[in-house]
Amino acid sequence: MTIKVAPSILSADYINLQKDLELIEAAGAEFVHIDVMDGMFVPSISYGPAWVKALRPVTNMVLDVHLMVEQPERYIDVFAEAGSDIIGVHYEATPHIHRALQQIKNHGIKAEVVINPGTSVAAIEPVLHMVDQVLVMTVNPGFGGQKFLPETLEKIARLAEIKREKGYDFDIEIDGGANDETTKLAYEAGATVAVAGSYVFDKVDPAAKIARLKEVTSD
Repeated sequence: MTIKVAPSILSADYINLQKDLELIEAAGAEFVHIDVMDGMFVPSISYGPAWVKALRPVTNMVLDVHLMVEQPERYIDVFAEAGSDIIGVHYEATPHIHRALQQIKNHGIKAEVVINPGTSVAAIEPVLHMVDQVLVMTVNPGFGGQKFLPETLEKIARLAEIKREKGYDFDIEIDGGANDETTKLAYEAGATVAVAGSYVFDKVDPAAKIARLKEVTSD
């Protein structure tokens, strides 16, 4: 078993995005990660639901939509209807995280809870029974190209422990600073999915980078 790779289109070539998608899918990437940013929850601004709708017909990869937005409940329905397979919402972005996750599940798609580096696993324990994926931010959200925060490995390990204790089967995803070394550490701690943006799309050889992530996490 190896880690599932989720290249982030935040670092892809926007003008030739379909070509990049075809390349990473052929290389074995299972997910494509779509970072939605509203300029409020994080400083940057990025994609709306029209991007998801445009990407859906051109790839068979899982569309992994990460809402870095205030009050994500306002946008869940439109992103679900656009063709998302997974929608992730930040614990920190809403006082009603349980309701937001229910809203996602009501569309028949996978629900993900996301935590920032400053948020503990204990904060999301009450909703872990209802999620399909937990995203541990391994950098502060909002910008690509940051360095992996090693202290987040403890949170990954704690989530893996809870999975074993409770019999849960959610994926544990990391986002930020992923490369062959940090992804290996996260995988050993219990991560099952790695978001990789600048590491994959550095214009050298994206397919080789995906293969490398698979290689270093092979059992």
